Amino acid sequence: MRQPAHGGNLAWAAALAGCPPDAILDFSASISPLGPPNSAIAAILSQIGNLKHYPDPNYSELRLALSHFHQLPPEWILPGNGSAELLTLIGRELAQLAATTLITPAFGDYYRTLRAYNAKVLECPLSLVIGHSSLIVDKGQTQKSECRLPALRTSRTLDKGLLLNNPHNPTGKLFSRDSILPYLEQFALVVVDEAFMDFVPPNEEQSLIPVVQEYANLVVLRSLTKFYSLPGLRLGYAIAHPDWLAKWQLWRDPWPVNTLAAAAAIAALQDTEFQEQTWAWLSPARNQLFQGLAEIPGLQPQASAANFLLVESQQSTSQLQQQLLQHHQILIRDCLSFKELGDRFFRVAVREESDNQRLLTALKES
Repeated sequence: MRQPAHGGNLAWAAALAGCPPDAILDFSASISPLGPPNSAIAAILSQIGNLKHYPDPNYSELRLALSHFHQLPPEWILPGNGSAELLTLIGRELAQLAATTLITPAFGDYYRTLRAYNAKVLECPLSLVIGHSSLIVDKGQTQKSECRLPALRTSRTLDKGLLLNNPHNPTGKLFSRDSILPYLEQFALVVVDEAFMDFVPPNEEQSLIPVVQEYANLVVLRSLTKFYSLPGLRLGYAIAHPDWLAKWQLWRDPWPVNTLAAAAAIAALQDTEFQEQTWAWLSPARNQLFQGLAEIPGLQPQASAANFLLVESQQSTSQLQQQLLQHHQILIRDCLSFKELGDRFFRVAVREESDNQRLLTALKES
């Protein structure tokens, strides 16, 4: 079976480990271990009887819930079958420009969608140095501070696009809002993938959603699957000027979001108790995992604002991945699909304390 480019492929991992998929402890997919919320499960069950009907093609209730959540008019929001579907639509848009700048290492799906439309790609590398001035490691604690984008060495480039994610995947760095804003004056289209921004507490988050109505060339992508542990439902949304969204709506298949996903999303958005619980869990759990990794010879974790950690290793991480699967039934995310990282790095999701400790114990024995 071919090695997966994404995390979370339990069928591949189980075949390698020689066990059932539900026996795998998955650190490869950056999904919260706290969900799905009970509110979302209840909402799904309440809609079983409506499976005999087509979904509302306009997703009026879902868009209204999202508009209340973000304090935006509903026409500025377009739900999708995961943010991946929306990224594909945006890739078609970016391909019409002279080139698209990517902050690298970049999420593999960015290359996929740009290749699909023969878009020209310009790569701009992000520093991977531990202790970078904007992400400080101090006394064994992960200290989050605002991180500035790398210099793009460009003047006004209104024939080009910019695609980046914030917090950055796979490093976990959080770019400051102020470091992104100048590029909105320089690029024809700026796409900011905020799939992991929900994990940043409200008093620290750097989302560009509050300024989206000020910039007709800004698109913000969000995912509801990672924070709320709903990847199997496939649900994301784009926030952008209604003219963009109306055009993309014409390009795609009808009913991309199913009835159960829409119901779960509406319930989850209103579940403030689950949101607070997640923010309270993440920081201490991430610090526990970071400190444990830093104490293992040959491993260097990087500070992160998200629910995952990027770790540099002195041994082959693809071999380490196989050892952990075969001997401990633990799956980590190798970084072979990130060409800048190769076999020197791996990424692990932050899980609950007992799972984190099981991973640390296994790594010490590998």
